[in-house]
Formats: sequence, C-alpha cells, structure tokens
Amino acid sequence: MIHLLGPAEIRGLAAELDVRPTKKLGQNFVHDPNTVRRIVELAEVGSGDSVLEVGPGLGSLTLGLLASGATVSAVEIDPVLAARLPGTVAERAPEAAARLTVLTRDALKLRADELPSPPGTLVANLPYNVAVPVVLHLLAELPSLARGLVMVQTEVADRMAAGPGSRIYGVPSVKLAWYGRARKVAPVPRAVFWPVPNVDSALVSFERAAEPASAADREAVFAVVDAAFAQRRKTMRGALAAWAGSAERAGAVLQAAGIDPRIRGEQLTVRDFARIAEHAPSV
Repeated sequence: MIHLLGPAEIRGLAAELDVRPTKKLGQNFVHDPNTVRRIVELAEVGSGDSVLEVGPGLGSLTLGLLASGATVSAVEIDPVLAARLPGTVAERAPEAAARLTVLTRDALKLRADELPSPPGTLVANLPYNVAVPVVLHLLAELPSLARGLVMVQTEVADRMAAGPGSRIYGVPSVKLAWYGRARKVAPVPRAVFWPVPNVDSALVSFERAAEPASAADREAVFAVVDAAFAQRRKTMRGALAAWAGSAERAGAVLQAAGIDPRIRGEQLTVRDFARIAEHAPSV
C-alpha cells in the first residue's frame, strides 16, 4: 500500500528540511491526493511503463506514479529535495523504492545517457518560466518519449496547445507541433498547491507524431519560426527580412515556398515553416 502525501505531510516535510518554497525555482507543491490520482490517470501510465518526472519536489506525484506500477526517473534541480525523495519513498512505499531513480539535475541540461532506461512518458509539474524550453529540450534529447502530461500556468498551456489562426499561436505552438500534438486537457485549482500560487494552472497532454517530412532540419525550421514571430505584427516578407538578407529576398523565398508574402506567421502551420526553410537563401 502506497500512502500519498496530504497537506499535513507536505508541511511536515518542508519543516523538516527547512524548505522555504522559492519563486525562482517555481516551487509550488501539490498536496491533494485526488489531484495526484487524476494526473496519473490522465498520463495513462501503469505497470511496466518507464516515466520521466521533472520537478518531483517533496514527492507527491512521485508516489502516485509509483502506485501505478511505473518505473520512475525523477529529475530534481534542488539538491535538498533530491536527497530527501528516496527516503520519502522508502517510508511511504517501501515495495516501490527499487523502481525509483533520482537525479539531481537541471532538466534543461539532462542527457539521454544519464537515465537508467529510455522513458516513454514525461510527467511534470514545471516552473512557469522554463516550461516550454524544458519540454522542447526533452523531446529533442529523448526520442523515446512518446507522450507526456505537464502541469503549467494556464496561459502557457493555452500557447502550447494553440493552433494556426489563434492570436496566441506562436513559437511554443509551432515548435511543439514539430514533434506532435499538444492539447489542454484540464484545469488545476490553485487550492491544491502549497504555497497557493497567484496564477491558474492547467494540464497539457502531448502525443508524439512523425516529424514533418522536410529537406530542412529542425534547427533550420526553428530559425524561421523564431524570425517570423520576433515581429509578429509584420507580414512574413517583413518579418523574415533579416533572416533572408533583405525583404526582397524574403519575398522571393516565400513565393518559392508557395507562401503569400503578405501573410503573417500566426496563419502558418509547422509544415509551412518547413517549406520556407527548404528554400532558405544560400549564404
């Protein structure tokens, strides 16, 4: 029997460790067992699955993932929290302790060869200021990740899942679409966190799909995406002027790619950006 953490246990662990949650690290700990169970259910993990958890904190979600029967690699940047996590699992889920590996790492620098096995699922409660970079880095570094469920600020969730034509569609939306399909699946109440954050949160699910067939590589496509949204009020002809070398060359590239130079970036799909990258002017 695995005993999940409640509000009293979370506060007790924090007091034991003299942990004062910091805004810099985005530390808001989930203390509601029902929310943990809901996240595990939505993540669709179970016995035999290999899960990468980023930001385990005091272990609320870690225990829930282990209760599903999954094997968990937990990546925690805070050395105090990372050092305590194996003990928490040993106390509350001794039969699952062998299925947990804890790495004291910055997830933005995590390498595939540091993990004991290739994870198939990402589950994370991510600091709002690094949520998108972390997800993009892990998808690039870990081709084994087939799906994921991340908890982020609601506004970030909306941008991650936005489609072409939306006013919030932008760099995160397009770059995630390179890897697959993201969608916002559920809100998360502020009251389930300690301390209570001053922003709303939501869960975003992700399913990897085949990357767009393109003669241009990912870095080339992402360079076009960055240029297109750096000045999102401009037409693509204007937005890509610096990237192409001039507005005239940008217009020629767009026409060669079959893209109207007067269109704006928020109207284009990831495949459109890939076609533009394929026609990049030679240096």
